[in-house]
Amino acid sequence: MRVVIADDNLLVRAGITALLRGAGLEVAGESAGVDDLLRDVEAQDPDVAIVDVRMPPTHSDEGLQAAHAIRERRPQTGIVILSQHVEVGVAMRALAESPERLGYLLKDRVGDVEDFVATLRRVAAGGSALDPQVVSRLLAANDDGPLAVLTARERDVLQLMAEGLSNRAIAERMEIARGSAEKYVSSIFTKLDLPDTGGEYRRVLAVLRYLHH
Repeated sequence: MRVVIADDNLLVRAGITALLRGAGLEVAGESAGVDDLLRDVEAQDPDVAIVDVRMPPTHSDEGLQAAHAIRERRPQTGIVILSQHVEVGVAMRALAESPERLGYLLKDRVGDVEDFVATLRRVAAGGSALDPQVVSRLLAANDDGPLAVLTARERDVLQLMAEGLSNRAIAERMEIARGSAEKYVSSIFTKLDLPDTGGEYRRVLAVLRYLHH
């Protein structure tokens, strides 16, 4: 899998590059700014672009703007946006239209190389990924609302659904049978009156819209 990395912090950029190369991935480009990132994407045709959400010149939302530009020009390229802190609003803005081939993670997650690489592969394959801390905040904000109809086990499954995990991945994470995971998912959709939209990224969008309404 080919990736390009954009972060204006040289140490962060070099660290991610070393971790990914150590895991056997090809780092095809490194950049400190949006313009160089977009050139790398055009020239290298990566499977995934890893983008810092705050980049020069203003360090506000250049990363989001770059992600939008990449999606318009090369929709087949996966994008994983990295953030230093939990920013629920930024995450929801990034995923608002469609979470397909898109991830939003805290930089702390990069240290778990196996999980980070698995996330990159999931996004490259058309899936999505949302940092667990963002999902936890969204769930906490709905504690006294309609989520009260869910059992504790269903809430655990809902969190993993919102993070972008498939039924099989949910079963593996919770150490339950895949059929049990499917039953939990079906029950959640029924209790919350959500459309069973099929693909993981579509159900991520349905769950996130429900939690952020």
